[in-house]
Amino acid sequence: MDTCDECGFRYDLADAEGAGATVTAGAADLAAVLAGDSAELHRRPEPDVWSPLEYACHVRDVLLVQRERVLAARRTERPSCAPMGRDERVDHDGYADQDPGDVARQLTDAGRLFANVLVRLGPDDWERQLVYNYPAPTDRSLRWVAVHTVHEVRHHLADVRRQVSATTS
Repeated sequence: MDTCDECGFRYDLADAEGAGATVTAGAADLAAVLAGDSAELHRRPEPDVWSPLEYACHVRDVLLVQRERVLAARRTERPSCAPMGRDERVDHDGYADQDPGDVARQLTDAGRLFANVLVRLGPDDWERQLVYNYPAPTDRSLRWVAVHTVHEVRHHLADVRRQVSATTS
């Protein structure tokens, strides 16, 4: 994956070492959206499209899962990443029922936790490999994981902003 067809994000592995700061800022931006109208945050625009709150919960969980993947790759040679169960989590963790203020705090913390593990990577660590199983098993470097995580945050922040601006227009 070099470019996201949907949002236009370009995967530039040279940006990996700045990913922590970018993710932290994006998580803070998404957390700020959660201070808005609670009814709007819980509203799904279509039955199969997540609400802004559900997207925020997803991003929080992505950051926590990616953090664990980075840590696993530092202690194990070429670990295989189990799928996070993104769709199942919406129901299993009750995303729609969570408090937006709690999610905002958790999202900010998750961004900082992810950034913390990235800042501790040495030059050789960035090239460590893991097997990323989505959409198909592929060897990926920690550089790619960092850049992909930036993509996740930016992509879903844009999803949320579209929904929020559509209801305020």
